[in-house]
Amino acid sequence: MKLKKIWMTVLLLLVAALIFWFFLPRENEPAPESRVVLEHSFRTYIAPSCFEQADATNFLEEATLGEAKDLNYPPHSDCTEKAFEGNRDSGFTRLMKELGLTEKNSPDW
Repeated sequence: MKLKKIWMTVLLLLVAALIFWFFLPRENEPAPESRVVLEHSFRTYIAPSCFEQADATNFLEEATLGEAKDLNYPPHSDCTEKAFEGNRDSGFTRLMKELGLTEKNSPDW
């Protein structure tokens, strides 16, 4: 009987720790697989949401953020830089954004 109480206490502590971890804010960065447009004439990358205002040339290629970083391409504009800024959200907040219950900071990642 005493062993059962010990295991129940340990289980409750683990569940409480998991719930706490789920609501704890942490640094989030865009995934390297996030889509970007490479602007080879200026050697920059453009976020899809910023493409209309980018004044891009015809030397374009669709790629990922990881590929743009590998090429050492900087962001094309402040809009692109802001679109791929990291944030500090909890796991719960990220889940709400993915489910569409809360508005995302950036539609690009």
